[in-house]
Amino acid sequence: MSIIKENFEKMNITKIKNAKNIRKLTVITAYDALFANLFKNIADIILVGDSLNMSFAGKNDTLSATLDQMIYHTKAVCNGAKEAFVVVDMPFGTYINKDEALKNASKVYAKTNAAAVKIEGGEDRADIVEHLTKNSIAVMGHIGLMPQYVRSEGGYKVRGKDKHDAQQLIKDALAIEKAGAFSIVIEGVMSDVAKEISEAVNIPTIGIGAGKDTDGQVLVWSDMLGLFEDFKPKFVRDYLDGANLVKDAVKQYRSDVQNGSFPSKEEEY
Repeated sequence: MSIIKENFEKMNITKIKNAKNIRKLTVITAYDALFANLFKNIADIILVGDSLNMSFAGKNDTLSATLDQMIYHTKAVCNGAKEAFVVVDMPFGTYINKDEALKNASKVYAKTNAAAVKIEGGEDRADIVEHLTKNSIAVMGHIGLMPQYVRSEGGYKVRGKDKHDAQQLIKDALAIEKAGAFSIVIEGVMSDVAKEISEAVNIPTIGIGAGKDTDGQVLVWSDMLGLFEDFKPKFVRDYLDGANLVKDAVKQYRSDVQNGSFPSKEEEY
């Protein structure tokens, strides 16, 4: 960990943009101060994702996450990782037009230390991205499979399977870049198309289920640490058998309580 910390570079928008074609960016979600503190000297960007609605609130999708909920968790993350570059998902329904988007993003900025917000959508949301960036709100875009579109799209569908859709995704990325976004998440897109998108824009792309040729990767922390057991997306790699390790530890705790070995004399006042 000390080696990682020594080599860790505190990020800002300029450094993130300059990483394009130089080094891969590492992005991970966090929803509280505890885990944000663990990640702060490792990840380039910490994303307070509305994925918390599924991973930790037990919901079927992200759509019912509220702005107050996102602000609460973002404040916690910023408390745990005071110098980290923190991006917060703008939840569903909070950027339906330019005025609403600016009002709600400004509220996020006023109440948290988030460095940027993330917005789902391509050409259809470029005017909103532009309005925010022109009013000093930094924006990370999000194209491809967009969880907030899951009901209107009829499910979670991989994008870029045909030429027309691939061309639309490139148009989406270019529109978001032109609107002033400093980076773009590409989710659930065929890897060859994600590569084309990454080559078409001059800002970093962050992939999730989009192959290795993006400018960085993002994963939900509970997925990559093997703690979320309901299902495992194809693109997730387990870096820890977290669920079983936790359950084994709790079982050992229960056993020690029941057999009287915890607490010991050394653990008493």
